[in-house]
Amino acid sequence: MEYVDVLDENGVATGEIITREEAHKTGKWHRAIIVAIINAENKLLIQKRAKTKKKRPGMWDVSVAGHVTTGQDSLSSSMREVSEEVKVDFRWDIAAKDFRYMFSYRCQEKFEDGTIENQYYDVFIMREPKITSAENVKFQKEEVEEVKLISASELDWMVNNDSNFVKRPIYDVILNYLYRY
Repeated sequence: MEYVDVLDENGVATGEIITREEAHKTGKWHRAIIVAIINAENKLLIQKRAKTKKKRPGMWDVSVAGHVTTGQDSLSSSMREVSEEVKVDFRWDIAAKDFRYMFSYRCQEKFEDGTIENQYYDVFIMREPKITSAENVKFQKEEVEEVKLISASELDWMVNNDSNFVKRPIYDVILNYLYRY
């Protein structure tokens, strides 16, 4: 069972600890992370969520996302989520220096199944030059249907035109980063 720290509406920990499921059932604020993995060719790794997922099945999403569990900060949670979710066919030592904090934002969403997500997202970019193609990246099959690497122009098109793409404020920041480098 995964536990999270409850936050107030300003993102400050209240001292209360509950399960992730309870946070989503009651709508209590908690922290999550997003990691955009970018390779040496300045391409973003994206994932297509499995059709069996409760939320946003079959939609394209950023490289990695997850919850900040009790006792961890956003950076250590990002490192944990990447190492759990992304498997590569080369030796990969994930280190804090590989992550660049970009920004945080507050998001409130309600889903048809009654899930209430009141989350503060901390967004990181991780540069990984060894990822040369989507074929050398493996994700958890129960979570992800497909992965691919896309250029800034492809991301720009998807964000603005593809109804099968999860649109979040992060993509403007990621696009700005990709166009600068």
